[in-house]
Amino acid sequence: MADESNTGPVAAAEAVAETKAPAGKKKSSSRRQRTAAGQVAVSKTTAKPKRYSETERTEKLNLIETEVAQGNSTLKDAIKSAGISEQTYYVWKKSAKPADRKVEMSVVAGDELADLIQLEKENLRLRKLLSEKLRAENAELRKRLGLD
Repeated sequence: MADESNTGPVAAAEAVAETKAPAGKKKSSSRRQRTAAGQVAVSKTTAKPKRYSETERTEKLNLIETEVAQGNSTLKDAIKSAGISEQTYYVWKKSAKPADRKVEMSVVAGDELADLIQLEKENLRLRKLLSEKLRAENAELRKRLGLD
């Protein structure tokens, strides 16, 4: 076995090799620091955007609409007071439209269906009346011209 206290040429060569190890490149300070798990650490200035649920979105949209409708504030002020950006407001409003239309259509379908049927019946009656008048007028003109 080798004696550890031996300061012979082999031990001296190992010590020199450790001290003369080539230095690696300096890391630039602009790189993101990695955590122990190997993930990139997020700087404190960039925050994760907040995600709102569908109910929170509709509540904020309704709040903004009521403030504007009552005349308490302008649209921009109401959007700022709700804590969202204008772009977010318009995106939410656009995505909420189809759902609102479905609700309105179901109400319209129930109430105005009878009115629609009545109008269609009246339209059919008026068309028949007009066609009878035109046939009679056409027949009279043919008699006068002697084409019949």
